Amino acid sequence: MSDQTLRQAVEEAAFCAGLPADMRSRLAVLARLRRGAAGTVLFRAGERSDDFYLVHRGHVALDMNVPGRGTVRLLTIGEGEILAWSAVVADQQMTATATAVDDVELLAFSGSQLRQWCETDPAFGHEWMRRLASALGKRLMSTRLQMLDLFHADADASRGGVA
Repeated sequence: MSDQTLRQAVEEAAFCAGLPADMRSRLAVLARLRRGAAGTVLFRAGERSDDFYLVHRGHVALDMNVPGRGTVRLLTIGEGEILAWSAVVADQQMTATATAVDDVELLAFSGSQLRQWCETDPAFGHEWMRRLASALGKRLMSTRLQMLDLFHADADASRGGVA
């Protein structure tokens, strides 16, 4: 992907919509493209990574190993959504396993560079963390709804499918 195409991808990313032009330009310079074929494990829960991603194309499944249940699909995310937010928050330990559902293109950004910009540029840091908090709030709600569906299915199964 050329520099111009990366710039355009950053411009089109929902997470970046409305960011001042100088912030989008900084992000475009930092951006790298990562591709993964369907079925590719992008990272595993517990691994450390410095990369923060925006999903540019395709879908990514987020799974977690739950004791007594095995692997549970928490959520499937798509274009414009964030992935590997832990790289920006600081500890860089992934909280779920991410697998490409179909062929994916991800915009990758150095989490350590993003953290540095947040610390040294208060305007960037405020706007970035505001957007990250909003995205994580939406993610939390989606995950809660998914968990309610799972628990509802378990309750139905324990009653023999009677509602």
